[in-house]
Amino acid sequence: MKVNIPESDQKRVVIIGGGFAGINLAKQLAKSDYQIVLVDKNNYHQFQPLFYQVAMAGLEPSSIAFPLRKIFQKNRNIYIRVTEVLKIDKANNRLETTLGIMNFDYLVMAVGADTNFFGNENLAKYCIPMKSVGEALYLRNAIFNDYEIALSTDDFEERQGYIDVVIVGGGPTGVEVAGALAEMKKYILPKDYPELDNKEVDIYLVQSGDRLLKGMSDEAAEKALKYLRDIGVKVILNNRVVDVDENFVFMKDGTTIRSRKVIWAAGITGNKIEGLPDDCTVRGNRLKVNAFSQIECFDNIFAIGDIAYMEDAAYPQGHPQVAQVAIQQGKHLAKNLKRLSKGKDQVPFKYKDLGAMATIGRHLAVVDLPRFKTQGSFAWFVWLFVHLFSLIGMRNKVIVFINWVWNYFTYDQSLRLIIKVKERNGKKV
Repeated sequence: MKVNIPESDQKRVVIIGGGFAGINLAKQLAKSDYQIVLVDKNNYHQFQPLFYQVAMAGLEPSSIAFPLRKIFQKNRNIYIRVTEVLKIDKANNRLETTLGIMNFDYLVMAVGADTNFFGNENLAKYCIPMKSVGEALYLRNAIFNDYEIALSTDDFEERQGYIDVVIVGGGPTGVEVAGALAEMKKYILPKDYPELDNKEVDIYLVQSGDRLLKGMSDEAAEKALKYLRDIGVKVILNNRVVDVDENFVFMKDGTTIRSRKVIWAAGITGNKIEGLPDDCTVRGNRLKVNAFSQIECFDNIFAIGDIAYMEDAAYPQGHPQVAQVAIQQGKHLAKNLKRLSKGKDQVPFKYKDLGAMATIGRHLAVVDLPRFKTQGSFAWFVWLFVHLFSLIGMRNKVIVFINWVWNYFTYDQSLRLIIKVKERNGKKV
């Protein structure tokens, strides 16, 4: 059975993935000579940099997600299909999906990455990742549900298991989650859970290396460490989590931490789709591409974003797996596909580093820009401005802005809901 997409004289570009890379590619091709098919297992785009604010009840999920059909509702040559790709049939230039067979002339892999547990089954079973809105909501439920249980737990050690949190990974995600939890401990717990002594709540951030924020400047790393420790986060460097169970976290140096909530932000691995040769894949399940984003050995299959591994003189180990790389690669590939349609040669991709940033808490952030570096209050406002205007949709921008302003003046939010999934006829609803 074929997926119902109108046949056309136009060549068809199938884009797998509605993240930063796929969305920007589709936008740039919206008025091109191609027929565009955007495939994703969800019907919405997710703004990953703010997942942690959903998990900490700072924002509602709909504030950082935007329907794919809404983005492209004025573009008649773009077709959205919500389905899962099962296999790539390169010999016949088609995809096998849960909806049926889908043909392509050009295929673009923009499938992104998922959490990497490095083959440890216990980490995968007990740790909480945060690579989707659904996982962010799961974490939010876990945090507040455990606070409710802790209220009725008399035993001190057992209560610690419910209220203490361990974050693994000292990159931007880990740093931002740790900062948000510290602010929740200071401002929210005394209001919502006055029966709990918030001094009992311990927040651990574990980083295997000797510094935080690898890839950012030494100044940013040092300030982030200082800010986190100042607001009460217990930062553990040069150590790592080797195992976990339902109640304990086991460290490399032999120590243990009592916690039922381990947030895993320590690595990612590319999402894999069956059908491409193994020699196309390098470490981290990334697809090796040339300077034109073509997967090696294929002239009509491309990869962009987190899944793509492209080496050049400036990045001999491949580009960082961040949003700006995905956005720029999506826009660049669109230009090359337009050149191909006109019989012109492609031009190589060159990444323009626009900087990196991370927020720790109110008036606490670190920003590395190409021409200057800053930390503290000004950096915090820069972080707010950049993330606000990076959101898709005016409604989302307005709602997020209102939430941030309200939270700034009241130190409070009204989003701390425990939304449980129910089952009906064997299916979760």
